[in-house]
Amino acid sequence: MASSASVDDNIESNPLLQDFDFPPFDVVEAKHVRPGIRALLKKLESDLDELEKTVEPSWPKLVEPLEKIVDRMTVVWGIVNHLKAVKDTAELRAAIEEVQPEKVKFLLRVGQSKPIYNAFKAIQESPDWESLSEARKRIVETQIKEAVLNGVSLEDDKREQFNKIEQELERLSHKFSENVLDATKKFEKLITDKKEIEGLPATSLGLAAQTAVSKGHENATAENGPWMITLDAPCLFAVMQHARNRALREEVYRANITRASSGDLDNTPIINQILKLRMEKARLLNYNNYAEVSMATKMATVDKAEELLEKLRSASWNAAVQGIMQEIVSCRVENELSPQNMHM
Repeated sequence: MASSASVDDNIESNPLLQDFDFPPFDVVEAKHVRPGIRALLKKLESDLDELEKTVEPSWPKLVEPLEKIVDRMTVVWGIVNHLKAVKDTAELRAAIEEVQPEKVKFLLRVGQSKPIYNAFKAIQESPDWESLSEARKRIVETQIKEAVLNGVSLEDDKREQFNKIEQELERLSHKFSENVLDATKKFEKLITDKKEIEGLPATSLGLAAQTAVSKGHENATAENGPWMITLDAPCLFAVMQHARNRALREEVYRANITRASSGDLDNTPIINQILKLRMEKARLLNYNNYAEVSMATKMATVDKAEELLEKLRSASWNAAVQGIMQEIVSCRVENELSPQNMHM
């Protein structure tokens, strides 16, 4: 009994389950993820059960309670995902990987709820439809469209296939992001000669020295180095915008644009599998391709988007070429202008 009480106490104090105005990033740890997400899912599943039993085609009885359910899941999962991006650990990754399928399963259940879908349809087909504001009409129409895109209209066997695809797409997306993060961390270049980093502002030198200290070079200083160059955004942009060393800019630029494209971290097969599954998903939903699925809830269409891109290209091409030529002249570039020599 004491053990059970202890577990309950831990759940009660879990920061992911507290009411907050701002995300409690400072207190959330990997140990909170499994119990926190599972307790939240249990609560939200109960709320969803109740909503499906009592749902009525009205704003207070449908839209507001549904928004509370979805928003809570979105906010809490967003906290966990953001921490993984900025404060990644093996423990946090393992916890997220374990509960992620449960999160996807719950959101699929919400998206494929027939009672909720039918209630939104009832609002759209009611005599009061024309009295709704344009904003509310848009919300209802979007919810109906998203339910269809979530597979609410699919037959059982196709829905099962759809759900498997969604789970796999989530897993692949998760792995893709991890590979990019790991590849970003992997690049490190220690510089001991200050001439190699001429042009970097004092703040960037300080950051590079601080990074070197964290990597074991405890005597590193902004003035005397050594300096550790990485692909983290503050360092990357400082090098690309300020470093006078052409070779350094090229090395950092190439390292950045080729992240996760070879070896154990190669995302190429993941991208190919994502494209394949997206096409399967599109066909299950009776679309020709995934681009049409993506545009289904937007005001644009694939054709209109392509038309806009072509208009922008044709209108800007000559001006862009002229701008590049002016850059070559103003910078007195001796060799052919390269991507790493254009400011990011």
